[in-house]
Amino acid sequence: MTAPSQGRHPTGTATSLAALYAPQIKGKIILTTGVSPSGLGAAFVKVIAKWEPSVLILAGRNASKVQATAKGLVEEGSLSPSQVRTLEVDLASLGAVRAAATTINNWKDIPSIDILVNNAGIMAVEHAVSPDGYESQLATNHLGPFLFTNLIMGKVLASAAPRIVMVSSDGHRLCPFRFHDYNFRDGETYNRWQAYGQSKSANMLMALSLAQKLGLRHNLLAFSLHPGVINTALGDHLDWNTAFPALLEIDRFFGNPQAWMTSFPFVSPDQGAATHVFAAFDPDISEHNGAYLQDCHIADPWTETVKPWATSAVEAEKLWKMSEQLVGQKFDY
Repeated sequence: MTAPSQGRHPTGTATSLAALYAPQIKGKIILTTGVSPSGLGAAFVKVIAKWEPSVLILAGRNASKVQATAKGLVEEGSLSPSQVRTLEVDLASLGAVRAAATTINNWKDIPSIDILVNNAGIMAVEHAVSPDGYESQLATNHLGPFLFTNLIMGKVLASAAPRIVMVSSDGHRLCPFRFHDYNFRDGETYNRWQAYGQSKSANMLMALSLAQKLGLRHNLLAFSLHPGVINTALGDHLDWNTAFPALLEIDRFFGNPQAWMTSFPFVSPDQGAATHVFAAFDPDISEHNGAYLQDCHIADPWTETVKPWATSAVEAEKLWKMSEQLVGQKFDY
């Protein structure tokens, strides 16, 4: 039995879907970024740990938080210490990304990575610049994962059934990729919500590119997803008295239906991580390679928020080439 690939699973929780996909989880080596104890990455690895993965690789910027999540998995008894590997990686820094990728590639006992879940990210932060000179949300949410994914691609493609999951957001509705002003004129034109939207559009376009470049020749599946709105630490830095009206202002500019929200439609972490599980393990969505998912189904552009600027093959290829330029390395597949 498998979960429906076009209709939402009746319970819509990561816990229920992980049980359903137990055969797909068993024996897999799974790398997940952004696994702080209170976040969606931790919710994801916690539920899949119960179904006999071979190894869970937990990656994140804050080593102590990553270790706390790893410790919790072992203490719960689902996995032995040898089945949980941790990795420190600051996705905002291309140098740190290269160092982390080198570490993974040097792990002789990890010959392949079956599933890579690019979950880590930041949202609507004050303007800041990465060590490499890029706007921080662009660097952390897109350029870092782009480089990291490609540098460990050899291990991903060594899997018999490789899959990559890009955690995006319906926040992609807030901005297309700004090819001619991706750095917001070094902060002069910066808007925290537009910068977030740009990075989330980039996540969707990256999944599409991976599917197009590596799907047929290397059997790679790649998906992006919107997990829903979850009350995690992602927005703890925001003053919502000003941040929420600023968000609605952009939605009104684009004519988005979210412009008339009076509050967020929150879901629980277990519900939010459900689409992570669906994207990573559902066996019936391979014919939709490169698709954007939400609520455990292929998002419907007619009835749901799916912007054409984030699903365009032309935009995807343009962004791939620009990303190669920005990270200073070509990846020809």
